[in-house]
Amino acid sequence: MQRTEIIHPIPPFYRTDSNILILGSFPSVKSREQRFFYGHPQNRFWKVIARVFKDDEPGSIPEKEAFLARHRIALWDSIGRCTIEGSADSTIRDVVPNDLSVILNAAPICAIFCNGKTSLACYNRYILPVLGREAIVLPSTSPANAAWNVDRLVDAWNVVRIQDK
Repeated sequence: MQRTEIIHPIPPFYRTDSNILILGSFPSVKSREQRFFYGHPQNRFWKVIARVFKDDEPGSIPEKEAFLARHRIALWDSIGRCTIEGSADSTIRDVVPNDLSVILNAAPICAIFCNGKTSLACYNRYILPVLGREAIVLPSTSPANAAWNVDRLVDAWNVVRIQDK
C-alpha cells in the first residue's frame, strides 16, 4: 500500500455548549469515506461512549450528531494533514496539527481527551506548546488495541462522564 498525503476531510463537530473535547489521531479510510468520525464498524468508540453515558448506541450520522450534542461532546482529531498508509497510525508522517482554537474559542471546553497514544503524542508535540492545556490520554477504541475489551475500555473512559458534571 502506498503512503499518501491527505488533508483531514471532516470538519470538527462541536456546539457552543460543548464542554468535553475528544481527539482522535486521524480518520480511518472508512471514516474519510463516510465523512464522519469513527466510521469503521470495528472501532468501538460509539459502543464505549454510549455505555459511558448510559445511552443508546447511535447508528446513523444524524444519530451520532444528536448523541454528541446531547452529551455536550466535541470531536475532532489532533492531526489536520499527514502522509499515511491506509488507516494505520504507525505509518503517519509529515504531521500538520489541527488548529483547535476553532473549537476552544467557540465552546467552554473544560477537558480535552485523546483517544489513544498516537493522538496524545501528536497533541503533546504540536498543540500543547501552543495551547498550554494538558490532555488526558484514554486507551484507544481502535480494533488494533485488542488488549482492551469493551468492558475495560468503558471503565477507563468513565473519566469522560465525570468531567461532564
